[in-house]
Amino acid sequence: MTVPTTLGDFHATTIDGKDQDLGTYVGDVVLVVNTASKCGLTPQYEGLQRLYDTYAGRGFTVLGFPCDQFGHQEPGTEDEIASFCERSYGVSFPMFTKIDVNGGDTHPLFRWLKDEKSGLLGGAIKWNFTKFLLARDGSVVDRYAPQTEPEALVADIEQQLGAEA
Repeated sequence: MTVPTTLGDFHATTIDGKDQDLGTYVGDVVLVVNTASKCGLTPQYEGLQRLYDTYAGRGFTVLGFPCDQFGHQEPGTEDEIASFCERSYGVSFPMFTKIDVNGGDTHPLFRWLKDEKSGLLGGAIKWNFTKFLLARDGSVVDRYAPQTEPEALVADIEQQLGAEA
């Protein structure tokens, strides 16, 4: 097995149950976020959607990965999560099925992201809405704390959008 080196080395299951080759997003600037619907940080969905609306036409996307590992703050089914996100925040960026971001069942994408950019707790994700910014070539540029508001990423996103693939 080869060691993953870019976003394109992974697959994930979309929130509606389809296998998605994440290589589809190589060529875009990507923000990967572990999300939750019943968290104090849940209103960040609004800012994430605003980033998506603002920059999607320039080759930017947000990939949302619901996670129920922090305080049971994502208890719903995929249908409930998708409905909540659309109804409450108008989310139209790609969402995926619930995953683990820590522990023995960590999704391979998040294992790689944490290896590439460890945070304050080493590699562990400390809470919902940890964000990873990826360059157009699928490499990890930076990691942002859960409390970092999406709007705070504008300069970094714009810098990546201006960079060549």
